[in-house]
Amino acid sequence: MKVAQKPAGTSEVLTDEERDAIKARARELKASARRGSRADKAAEDEAAVLAKIAEMQETDRGMAERLHAVVKESAPELAPKLWYGMPAYAKGGKVVCFFQSAQKFRTRYATFGFSDLAALDDGAMWPASYALKELTAADEARVGALVRRAVG
Repeated sequence: MKVAQKPAGTSEVLTDEERDAIKARARELKASARRGSRADKAAEDEAAVLAKIAEMQETDRGMAERLHAVVKESAPELAPKLWYGMPAYAKGGKVVCFFQSAQKFRTRYATFGFSDLAALDDGAMWPASYALKELTAADEARVGALVRRAVG
């Protein structure tokens, strides 16, 4: 894994994977601006999400496929779309929840997370993302309940 050169005056660096995710997001925005009707866009977005899931290694692919089904069942109003090259689910064009592959970012676990638009507030502090090593039936039920709550 190569580390990007730091621009002068910054303390943060990007890995190759992070840089690739930023480039993927730029491509997603350009493609979105070129699309025609809303129905065409929705179909293309879902096809892109399913294609991205199909590219994943087996462990992440299995979790991503099951999460995709859980999200669609729990909150059919959420529209699948790619976000930084990963599957995400949006309401009104704004991402509410997303999946990050462990392999893509070379981490020891995948992540299912929520954006600040998710209605999950619980006092002054609450979890906004969850580590996933596997996905059990109980985990699926918990994710489904969180997604339903997130969309309000």
